[in-house]
Parts: sequence; structure tokens; C-alpha cells
Amino acid sequence: MFDATFWVGAAFVVFILAVWRPASRKFKEALDSRSDKIRDELDEAVRLREEAQTLFARYQRMQSDSIKQAEEILAHAREEAERQSKQGAEALAAALARRESQAIDRIARAEQEALAEVRGVAVDLAVKATQKLLEDRLDEERQAALVDAAVADLDKKLH
Repeated sequence: MFDATFWVGAAFVVFILAVWRPASRKFKEALDSRSDKIRDELDEAVRLREEAQTLFARYQRMQSDSIKQAEEILAHAREEAERQSKQGAEALAAALARRESQAIDRIARAEQEALAEVRGVAVDLAVKATQKLLEDRLDEERQAALVDAAVADLDKKLH
């Protein structure tokens, strides 16, 4: 009734069933472990991506804060430069006014000295001219009388 081909086919089916169960379990376990490993790697990748996004957002905030600080520093530097420029201009104007005043004072002193010198020369010339005139017009008696009057008058002027 059953020939050898049947029994070889039946043995093959039994062999396949006998091998299939343990092999399918091992295959399933291998696929499950591979699936778990892939799932863990995906979870890790999602976690790393979220962490990278958080760090990126923090660095963007830090960059914008740095830009704001740099703008504030530049604004402060501009204000400071303007203030120092104004102070320099005021100091220069004050120095120029001081020098102008000193120059005017020097000119006034030079004028006074020149006037005094001219007066001194004029007085010397007048004295010499008067002396010459008196020498020419006065005789010795009259000169002696004038000297005596001046000596007498000198005593009154000193007291």
C-alpha cells in the first residue's frame, strides 16, 4: 500500500516538522533580539536627537545673548567716545582761551613797559634839556640861590 517514496516523503515531512519547531523558535528569538536591539537603537537615536535639539536651542540663545551684549558694548563705546570727544573739545577750547588771555596779558605788560621806557627817555630828555637851558640862562649867583631854596624846601618835604 505505501511504497518507499511515500515513506521517504513522510520521513521528510516529519524531519521538517521536527527541525522546524526548534529552528523556528531560534529564528523567532533571533528576530526578536534583533528587533529589540533595533528598537533600543531607535530609542537612543530619538533621545540623542532631542538632546541635540536642546543643545542647539541653548547655543542659539547664547549666540543671541552674545550678539545683544556685543551691541550694548558697541553702544557704550560710542557713547564713551562721544563723551571723550566733547571733553577734549572743551579742554582744547579752555586751553586756547587760557593762552589767548596769557597773550593779551603779555601784550599789555609789553605796552606798559614800552610806555614806561618812553616816559623815562622823555623825562631824561626833559631833564637834560632843562639842565642845558638853565646852564645857558642862569648865572652862578642865581644857581646858588636856587640850590639853597631847594635844600630848604627839601627839609619841608621830608617831614
